[in-house]
Amino acid sequence: MRPNPHPSHHDHPGLSQDLALLCTQQMQRRRALGWLAAAGGLGLLGCGGGGSDASASSSSSGGGSSTGGGSTSSCSLIPEETAGPYPGDGSNSANGSIANALALSGIVRRDIRASIAGASGVAGGLPLTLTLRLVNSASSCADLSGYAVYLWHCDREGRYSMYSSGITDQNYLRGVQSSGSDGLVVFDTIFPGCYDGRMPHMHFEVYRSETLAKSYASKLRTSQIAFPVDICSQVYAGVTGYNTSASNLGRISFATDNVFSDGVSSQLASVSGSLSQGLAASLTVGING
Repeated sequence: MRPNPHPSHHDHPGLSQDLALLCTQQMQRRRALGWLAAAGGLGLLGCGGGGSDASASSSSSGGGSSTGGGSTSSCSLIPEETAGPYPGDGSNSANGSIANALALSGIVRRDIRASIAGASGVAGGLPLTLTLRLVNSASSCADLSGYAVYLWHCDREGRYSMYSSGITDQNYLRGVQSSGSDGLVVFDTIFPGCYDGRMPHMHFEVYRSETLAKSYASKLRTSQIAFPVDICSQVYAGVTGYNTSASNLGRISFATDNVFSDGVSSQLASVSGSLSQGLAASLTVGING
C-alpha cells in the first residue's frame, strides 16, 4: 500500500470516475500509443466518443477488448507501493533463508512463465504479453533507456513462487528486463489470479541498470499494476483454472483494496486481445530519472 494510506474511502471519487477520466485521456493520445499497435498488432478498443460520458467497457469474452492506461503524453510519477510479503528481492526470508530471485542464474529473461536455475515448474494460465514504457516524468516524458524492471506476480491460483505452499521450490513469474532506446520493457507471462482480499495486480521494481538489479537496496521505485475489472471478470469466467479467482474478485473492489483505494489512474493497464489468442497489456511508467 502507499506509505500513508487514507483509512476512510468515503471521499474517493470511485472507479467509474477513474475510468471515465482514463477514456477521455485515451481519446487524446491514440497517436502516442501507436508504438503499441505496431509492436503487438492489437487495436485499442472499449472507449466511446470524447466527452465526459466516455466509458471504458470491453466487448464479450470471445472478442477483442481494451480499456484505459498510461501514455507518453501523460507521465505522472508512478505511485510508490508496497512490495508485499512475497517480493523475492532479498528483502525478506522464505523457508528460513533469504529469498532473492534477483541472484538466480537466468533471471534476466522476457518469458517468465517457467522456473529457472534447476527448478522445472511452469505456470499455467491465459498468455499475457506485458509492455511497460519507462519515461522520465521530470523531463518531458522522455524515454528512459537502459533501466531495468523486476516483475513478479501470483499464478492463476493466487500463489507466489518461492513462498506459497506447494511452490516454495519454484521461481516462475519472476524476471528482469532492461529498457531499450524507446523505453520499452516486454514480458511474456500469464494473466494473474485474484486471491482473497486483493484486486488482481502485478508488482514491479525499477532499477537504474540491469547491473544494479541484484538486490532491493538499489531500487528506484516499487509499484503495482492494476487491471480493468471487466477484463478480469471475462478471464476468470472463461478460462480454465481461474475458478477461485472469480469468487475472490466478487468480494473485492478498487474502493476496498488496501493499495488501489486512493485511485488507479496511473496504474491501470490498457488491455487488448482475446481469450482464445491471449491478451496484451501496456502501461506507461513515470520515473524521476
